[in-house]
Amino acid sequence: MTSITLNGATLAPGTATGSPFLLSEPLSFWGGFDSTAGTIIDRRHPQLGSYLTGRIMLMSAGRGSCSGSSVLAEAIRRGSAPAGIILLARDAIVTVGALVAAELYQRHCPVVLAGAADWSQLGKADRVTIDARSETAELRLG
Repeated sequence: MTSITLNGATLAPGTATGSPFLLSEPLSFWGGFDSTAGTIIDRRHPQLGSYLTGRIMLMSAGRGSCSGSSVLAEAIRRGSAPAGIILLARDAIVTVGALVAAELYQRHCPVVLAGAADWSQLGKADRVTIDARSETAELRLG
């Protein structure tokens, strides 16, 4: 794949590179993600058991509980979180978790809002690099 650069909106700043992992359904970090193992533990999620640590997680929208922010922040602190998160819809819970981890632990997991027109390209990429150090994030696919 030729290198392509897309733009998104920065929700939580940072930089990250990893292989993309496209969730087929939204995931609640509270009760759906093991912050120690870095895996999906929601028994109803079609990707149960999938390992997200170090991946660029693509999720259309968040799902649920405000306690999910603390689970994501803890996973970021432990180093078991996704390297970065790209969303199609703004999600305060996911964004707050990443912002809290940056503030309390000085560890970053960038969260970016992507455009619907770019979604299929993101999911097909071998690698995604997020540069979310300004209001407009760059998403490099290659």
